[in-house]
Amino acid sequence: MPWTRIISGIVAIAFALVIITLGGWYFAIGIAIIVFLGQLEYFRMVERKGIEPSKKITLILSQALLISSTFLKPHLIDAIFPLAGAIICFYLLFRPKMATIADISTSVLGLFYGGYLPSYWIRLRVGLADYDSSNLPLMGYFPTSWQDPSHFPFALTLTFLVMACIWAADIGAYFMGKSFGKTKLSQISPKKTVEGAIFGFLGSSIVAELGAWYFHWESWALTGLLLGLLIGVTSLLGDLIESVMKRDAGMKDSGELIPGHGGILDRTDSYVFTAPLVYYFVTLLMPMFPLSW
Repeated sequence: MPWTRIISGIVAIAFALVIITLGGWYFAIGIAIIVFLGQLEYFRMVERKGIEPSKKITLILSQALLISSTFLKPHLIDAIFPLAGAIICFYLLFRPKMATIADISTSVLGLFYGGYLPSYWIRLRVGLADYDSSNLPLMGYFPTSWQDPSHFPFALTLTFLVMACIWAADIGAYFMGKSFGKTKLSQISPKKTVEGAIFGFLGSSIVAELGAWYFHWESWALTGLLLGLLIGVTSLLGDLIESVMKRDAGMKDSGELIPGHGGILDRTDSYVFTAPLVYYFVTLLMPMFPLSW
């Protein structure tokens, strides 16, 4: 593996760990930067198809959606999404050049894929945070002791656990699929195999089970298993969706920003669909589980 790939990977992981730990506005701004760079790659792929989306308006509204996720209630954030979509459509309909179906659909998809869905990461780490535990300016937090992570705030441990599950799914799918994979999973991504996907689900489930047990979740055996499977499936979904877009645009990588890894979307595609489902799993389904398992 080239040193440039290793070093850039270490830097990316370190950046992720720092903003996750700090939370608050530190995390929100970090996510906003990642989303902005990822959306630039998305619109570059769209424009290669000869489509003319409302790029600037979508970028601005996506940032507004992300930042508002830091301090607004969930129902208010959800209300911003259709409003932002309406503004984009209004702009496209009244610009000098007549808009096409492709212009409108790719613009709204850019808002949904690049703004609304990533906002759930902020809801997980910031929206679910207990601000009484904040010990830094800008709603930030830094552990006073690293000896027992089980006493960290729930939003922090949950975000770390979800990230760890995604990494386990990616690593399991890559290495085990490369070693044992024989059955092609989809024509979308020829290198992906059914065996790799299964090992990815297994890796994510094992990490989720261990995390649920270590952090003393209620019904940890059940919640850990379901969470792991959910993350395994959605991380694969995100990977395949980005592969479809790259294949349609005739691109091998979404960009060249990260040396040895490609673009931002190439590294974050597994994360896009994960956070929304995890958020509703934790806020809607987990309270329904029995107190012991």
